[in-house]
Amino acid sequence: MRAVLVVNPQATATTPAGRDVLAHALASEVKLDVIETDYRGHAMAAAARAAEEGVDLVVAHGGDGTVNEVVNGLLTKDQGHRPMLGVVPGGSANVFARALGLPRNPVEATHVLLTALEEGRSRTVGLGRASWGTDSRYFTFNAGVGWDADVVAGVDRRRGKETSPWLYARIAVATYFKPANGQPQLQIELPGEQPHNGMRMAFVSNTDPWSYLGNRPVHLNAGTTFDGGLGLYSLSTLRMPTVLRAVRQAVSKRGNQRGGKLLRRDDVEQIRVTAEEPVRLQVDGDLYGERTNVEFTSVPKALTVAI
Repeated sequence: MRAVLVVNPQATATTPAGRDVLAHALASEVKLDVIETDYRGHAMAAAARAAEEGVDLVVAHGGDGTVNEVVNGLLTKDQGHRPMLGVVPGGSANVFARALGLPRNPVEATHVLLTALEEGRSRTVGLGRASWGTDSRYFTFNAGVGWDADVVAGVDRRRGKETSPWLYARIAVATYFKPANGQPQLQIELPGEQPHNGMRMAFVSNTDPWSYLGNRPVHLNAGTTFDGGLGLYSLSTLRMPTVLRAVRQAVSKRGNQRGGKLLRRDDVEQIRVTAEEPVRLQVDGDLYGERTNVEFTSVPKALTVAI
């Protein structure tokens, strides 16, 4: 088996020693090439090249951004051969890896990966795809328009600080009280339904939990899984009582979301969001500018993951 290990050396929990241990362990089982990324898009290019060369396995070692780039690289072309994906978490959140049930510890996750390869164990996962104009991007766990994308922008401006759940929480509060583009007016279109107007933000999930606050999962669409369609979570108001109730429900163990101002759907094939004025878009925690029209599509059984 031929494999490529794509490592982001700048990821929060990635170290040279950990990379060497992972590479040595993998090299004992497969014919391995190691690529360290040094610019945005490098992981995507490396994964696309591995697919073109007929590599059997591409392992992403880094945070969710690295995983997203590798996934998009594997899906760059509609080719007959598509390598299997392996994930060894090395970031601060690792939402995709944790949703798959992988340990957060890189050494333990490496053991899971090696065992999966030895036993020939894998699973297929569906993805989401966000499209705007002529561009598109696959996402593994979530995407969003509005508030959450503004939070991502705020975190990006503080990249000199160590990224942590509490940094996200502080910026989320600050962004709530001083939104970059005010409170957007969104229209959301779902198959078989009349358009929903006057919505204030849109969170789109490919799995549940939507994210994590430290060790605590954040549930927005508990019925959304890698085996089904997308989940939608949207509010028609951002008044304080509604937001506080939404946050309380999101971090509860049951994750039972309800409320008169809430638009929530699970297992949706397609979601279109349009805005009167440009609003920010985030995909798997990376910003993709300000948009007025974004379409989210479910892509079933898009990838095979060694797990």
